[in-house]
Amino acid sequence: MAPRKDVKGLAPVPSTPARSPSSAVSPLPGPLSTSVPLEEREVIKVNNYNTSELKNACDDALKRYLSRPVLFKQIHLHTDVRLVLGWAGVFTAAATGLYGWKTDFEKSKPGVWVGFILYLVLTSLQTLYSYFVEGDTIFVGRRKTFSKRIMTERITISSRTVPVPSSGLSLKPSPTNSPSYSLSINYVQSTSGGKSLLAKGRTHEAKHYSAFFDEKGVMAQEVFERWIGELVEAVMEGKGA
Repeated sequence: MAPRKDVKGLAPVPSTPARSPSSAVSPLPGPLSTSVPLEEREVIKVNNYNTSELKNACDDALKRYLSRPVLFKQIHLHTDVRLVLGWAGVFTAAATGLYGWKTDFEKSKPGVWVGFILYLVLTSLQTLYSYFVEGDTIFVGRRKTFSKRIMTERITISSRTVPVPSSGLSLKPSPTNSPSYSLSINYVQSTSGGKSLLAKGRTHEAKHYSAFFDEKGVMAQEVFERWIGELVEAVMEGKGA
């Protein structure tokens, strides 16, 4: 059967048999079916002994891979909130300092105290938001598709580094003593503006950094992307743990 035409600019999808809500899957192709052209790749090299560099390289590669136009549109809500709170704190500190400089010391005390307290509140809110709300979240993506009705898919991914057990510490990283890159993926498919849940999935998996970086610290992007693609497609199909 020929694929249906797109509606209002939404991506066209092939006809599929009806599924029950518990077994609904995405009508669009998954990450594994959309490879990254070689000309779009840049060599990624890090210090194998620096876990922050290893994690940041993997986080950035994951976001680049999943935020391509054919996959998900990245939602930057967490970053926007932190930036708003951070800049608000900066402007509050600058305004308070300028007011204290231009106003007589005794007269400026109440205003300076207000500015100081407001700055502390904004800074505390930014810290609390990063810790309790954003947490380890590195990617939030969403896409809309049309298959008899408009469906919304949302994926949230968190990452962290799992250190090497003390018994396995060694001066040189290897497949057996390398720290691990741990991912938690949550997937939700809904319709009617999120009021009707069609499917959801969750999975968690970790893999040694040495599986993605060679001895010189060069990242094997194809290997990493294949692993990410397999995890995402599994959770989209309801096969996640």
